[in-house]
Amino acid sequence: MLGIALLAPAHAWTATPAAEKTGDKKSTLEKSPTEKTDALLSTMQQELQRAQTSLGKLDPAPYYMSYSVYDQSVSVAMGTQGGLINFTQTRRRAADVTMRIGSPALDNSHEPSRSSAISSGTLVLDDDRDALAHELWRLTYEEYRKASKAYSNVKTGKQVHAEEEDTSPDFSEEKAPSHADYQEVPAAPDRAAMEKMAREYSAYFRKYPYIYSSAVVIIAQETRLRFTSTEGRHVVTPGATIRMAIDAGTLAPDGMELMRVETFQAESLNHLPPESEIAARVEKMASDLKALRDAPAAEPFDGPALLSGRAAAVFFHEVLGHRLEGHRQRGEKEGQTFTKKVGQPVLPEFLSVVDDPTLRTLNGIDLGGYYEFDNEGMPAVRVEVIQDGVLKNFLMSRMPIRNFANSNGHGRSQPGLMPTGRQGNLIVSSTHTVKDSELRQKLIDEVKKQAKAYGLYFEDIQGGFTLTQRAAPQAFQVLPVMVWRVYADGRPDQLVRGVDIVGTPLAALNRILVTGDKTDVFNGMCGAESGQIPVAAAAPAMLFSEIEVQKRAHALNRAPILPNPSAAPADEKGPGQ
Repeated sequence: MLGIALLAPAHAWTATPAAEKTGDKKSTLEKSPTEKTDALLSTMQQELQRAQTSLGKLDPAPYYMSYSVYDQSVSVAMGTQGGLINFTQTRRRAADVTMRIGSPALDNSHEPSRSSAISSGTLVLDDDRDALAHELWRLTYEEYRKASKAYSNVKTGKQVHAEEEDTSPDFSEEKAPSHADYQEVPAAPDRAAMEKMAREYSAYFRKYPYIYSSAVVIIAQETRLRFTSTEGRHVVTPGATIRMAIDAGTLAPDGMELMRVETFQAESLNHLPPESEIAARVEKMASDLKALRDAPAAEPFDGPALLSGRAAAVFFHEVLGHRLEGHRQRGEKEGQTFTKKVGQPVLPEFLSVVDDPTLRTLNGIDLGGYYEFDNEGMPAVRVEVIQDGVLKNFLMSRMPIRNFANSNGHGRSQPGLMPTGRQGNLIVSSTHTVKDSELRQKLIDEVKKQAKAYGLYFEDIQGGFTLTQRAAPQAFQVLPVMVWRVYADGRPDQLVRGVDIVGTPLAALNRILVTGDKTDVFNGMCGAESGQIPVAAAAPAMLFSEIEVQKRAHALNRAPILPNPSAAPADEKGPGQ
């Protein structure tokens, strides 16, 4: 199951290169060594060369090896109701050793043995060459034992199994430049600043007694990725990101849990919105939750619907984006929805889709899926996946598929997992647009045309997930929060709760009638086989002739019997309150 979400736990935050020149700012990660004085990189290169020489004498011998080290500093502040829950700071050097035994045509990573090609550990924080080399040596031999055993099993499997439909090689041959960027990343906010933000922003919810739970989480991360391989290349890329998530929840009378989440993501603190904007968002969250408590539960529906730009962005990430990831086009377990549709229409002809991880911002918003080099050391590439409705390309790692032999810089993962083709910044554009202000009337016109009582407007969402393997239905589920019934007879719009968008991709994607003229951005964390990675999706609002929704499952939890202390009379509060 693959999914995107607004809020992710701190441990899911991984290397996210996204930094500009920062003048005199100093990183807390390190003092930005030059390539000539980078003790960690030179130790990685020397130990890799020594391993290549020694293991090359064995049978079987590796034909490819690489070392990746993620040098990370992460600070996390969490607050609620104006108080600080905790503050943590960590520094870690996560090391991945990748090894391929056999040949590019067939090696130990052949499915289902892909995980055999990587072993992971933790390096010392000091630039102690002996200590660094010792751990790399240990991980390398550990990986060799795992990879050589897997390669033996792969060869046996080829003898006893029928030939696969896609006989592409397991690894692509690439020529990519070395790249070393030692620029200083934007400095993370200090502890006092982060704690102050967590306290102040979480205190906003004190005046809303019907909100039973709330929290503010601020994550500041600095990363420097070092990569070197036996192909003779090396990559050094810096990165910094600030992510703030604000969540609040309450209960409806029938026990349904209601949640609103807002996230803010940027490369530095001064790129986050001003406090006045954040306060306005919190007020909107609180008023939304109050309205949702009183709203009726939705019923199953199939008919016209309008998705806001944010909702449409997540819709495309789930319904289309995951199915355009390269590795999903091969393997006997994958549904391969679009594998044989290259050169054919898969969307209305007025829609085009690109995935552009080289794009740092869009409409003034920092994009979560920006990176310079992927986790296989390949440069990021803008890929036109669909042009005028016609499928042109897939998002490729170094795992080839039929008719697509090379990477286009989309091999992504979190530390410790094998990279696969993944989304970065998925952007939908349209040539058939109307002003956003006209879309509501277009929805009403479509409702009348179909003789329905109402259509649905999806204002905001909290995430979604999709299924791509053959053993499960080729279905998706998008999780909206704010959903309105828009009546054809002129009645006021009615907010409803507890509804999910469901369906299958081939049917849903071809029911788009027209789009708005403004593009909205959704930043989130996406989970899949290669782990949690930051992504962005952008799209205009979209009118669908038909969307199906189902009722959302929920518990029967009772609201608290005791009144919220913030709403209790003064004489009922304890001493000092």
